Amino acid sequence: MASNAQTTGADPRAEELRRRNVAGQPGAAPQVAQAPLSEKSKEKAFSVIGFLDEYEFIWAPLLFTALAFFTRMWKIGLSPIVTWDEAHFGKFGSHYLKREFYFDVHPPLGKMLVGLSGYLAGYNGSFEFKSGETYPPELDYTFMRLFNSVFGAVCVPLAYFTAKELNFRRPTVWLVTLMVLFENSYTTISRFILLDSMLLCFTFTTVFCWSKFHRYQRDPFSPEWGLWLMLLGVSIGCVCSVKWVGFFVTALVGLYTIEDLWNKFGDLRMPKVELATHLAFRVFGLILIPLAVYMFSFYLHFLILENSGPGDAQMSSLFQANLRGTEVGKDSPLEVAYGSRATLKNMGYGGGLLHSHHQTYPEGSNQQQITCYHHKDSNNDWFFYPNRHQPDYSPEEELRYPGNGDVIRLIHAQTGRNLHSHSIAAPVTKADYEVSCYGNTTVGDTKDHWKIEVVRDAASRDYSKVRTLTTAFRLKHVDLNCYLRAGNVNLPQWGFKQIETTCVKENRPRDVYTHWNVESHWNDKLPNGNPDAYKSPFLQDFIHLNVAMMTSNNALVPDPDKQDDLASKFWQWPFLHVGLRMCGWNDDIVKYFLLGNPIVYWGSTASLGIFALLVAFYTIRWQRGYDDLKPAEIDHIHYSGIYPVIGWFLHYLPFVAMGRVTYVHHYYPALYFAILTAGFCVDWATRRLNKQVNWVLYGALYVAIIGLFWLFRAISFGMEGPSTQWSHLKWFDSWRITD
Repeated sequence: MASNAQTTGADPRAEELRRRNVAGQPGAAPQVAQAPLSEKSKEKAFSVIGFLDEYEFIWAPLLFTALAFFTRMWKIGLSPIVTWDEAHFGKFGSHYLKREFYFDVHPPLGKMLVGLSGYLAGYNGSFEFKSGETYPPELDYTFMRLFNSVFGAVCVPLAYFTAKELNFRRPTVWLVTLMVLFENSYTTISRFILLDSMLLCFTFTTVFCWSKFHRYQRDPFSPEWGLWLMLLGVSIGCVCSVKWVGFFVTALVGLYTIEDLWNKFGDLRMPKVELATHLAFRVFGLILIPLAVYMFSFYLHFLILENSGPGDAQMSSLFQANLRGTEVGKDSPLEVAYGSRATLKNMGYGGGLLHSHHQTYPEGSNQQQITCYHHKDSNNDWFFYPNRHQPDYSPEEELRYPGNGDVIRLIHAQTGRNLHSHSIAAPVTKADYEVSCYGNTTVGDTKDHWKIEVVRDAASRDYSKVRTLTTAFRLKHVDLNCYLRAGNVNLPQWGFKQIETTCVKENRPRDVYTHWNVESHWNDKLPNGNPDAYKSPFLQDFIHLNVAMMTSNNALVPDPDKQDDLASKFWQWPFLHVGLRMCGWNDDIVKYFLLGNPIVYWGSTASLGIFALLVAFYTIRWQRGYDDLKPAEIDHIHYSGIYPVIGWFLHYLPFVAMGRVTYVHHYYPALYFAILTAGFCVDWATRRLNKQVNWVLYGALYVAIIGLFWLFRAISFGMEGPSTQWSHLKWFDSWRITD
């Protein structure tokens, strides 16, 4: 038998098993049936796993995206009140629907999208969006929030695909995606009518397009390379058109481009024509396209907002005169005469109207204050009078027209005092002379005399007359040889925070803050002009509005006389030291608390330090002659590790330096780069571990992220009832969840 087994190649154990499985013997049938079933089940299991593994690129992003839409939209209409900055951005959306011109410190794209959401919701723009007020039944605020939340949801698949492009392994790709998906602050901020989800979305698209473009660097000038370069430019234009924070991610792309071109410049094998072509493509894709997108958003802004509104005063007089329903230039005579009553507009970016009131300076001359003020009222009105060397002239009896080179007086209509200057230091800008109101039509001296110096005229080359809206002129003090100027300096509270107006000693003809024009003009003896005859150029309006935005943004400094419980400091953000109450904290309203997922915040912040130690470790070993890293690994550290860290610094350090009021949501773009850094560190640390240990570690991280998100879900989806029931979420006293 043994020889027979050897001859046929049969296994003696198999033969024994065959003999024991003879029909009729107990237990034979079950044993025969169980073996193939077990094998089939294993085969099925392996086939399912293989199928999931093979098609992970389809089902994983679909699953993550579905979860993203769920977390961003579930119970989104629970609170029917205007929450936090919905009071601002909902109101701006209303201005678009009513086509009323307004002014804000942010570019217009995001607010136009808010207006679009209102239009699609059937909203007519009549609601005032007062903070804490209940939405009226005719306003579908839920739809507007849903529209906004789409931008927050899209961030999740963008994070997934970006992590793949950064060459992270699959468990790390899932980790990065889950950190974005189950980040409580991202979830919460995406559920309201705000700009932050749009800013995050276009920041994510910019990083994704950059990572795709980098992938095609070895195939330059291919259709895919050109496509992603242009899409990167469009994305940069969009993110900068929502908030100026977008310029930080633009700077990241700029640094990458500079390094890339520098390396190509050092490649002596590359023909000069090819190098020039690389430069030309990047100028077109990364400068001209973003600029075109940015400018086009302002073009639409001006095109839509054709009616007069609350932001008129920030723009030039000529721009205002072309708005429908404006009072600027309406029924105003074209040419200014002595005896005319007029308002004088400062032509600096964001300039106001020459203004005075009964209050006096608390120091210096103690005479009546002169300021610049955007609000239109009768304290902005001035009479054009001849100088004191023409006492025999009566404006009531004959018409004379002041023009270039003429010396005049300006009399404040409400108080009857003369616009005056003297050799006393200005209250804030000590290098300039103080400007005040002094005397009256009969009492005064030559320090009331101002010489007109015409700069330009949009209507005529004849400078012998001052024309309403079109003539830009300077006012030179005859005795002191200084020029009337209203810059961007605000007076203290005693001056009602209005713009300081001084007489500047330096003669700078191009200083637009010394340029003035007549905005409104009244004189019964003169015929009315036609303000529609002259248009304000788009490029001039574009520059004017952007500088005004920058000026107003810089003026958003903390008020020492006012406590802001919502504001926070830059050092508190990476450590999740504080959150932010987005609404009132009464028991009868739904409450939302802007706070991040602890493990996402603390883990991403720790990864920044870990990455620095990692780079220092390999740098020291390299200096000592060790060759630990292959070129591919160095490249991976460079683009998947260093650039996210640079992105974090570019988005974080400006808030360290700037003096404006800051809040926790200012950290959210930087947080994304910290998350990418965390993904790199975990991916690098686990790359040589066996598969089982990897999945245990990653599984623990997945569970921790999802578990903490679920634990803190109420702060995102809405806390109903007394806040005391959420005391278990108050891990630190600085988290003002309950008190």
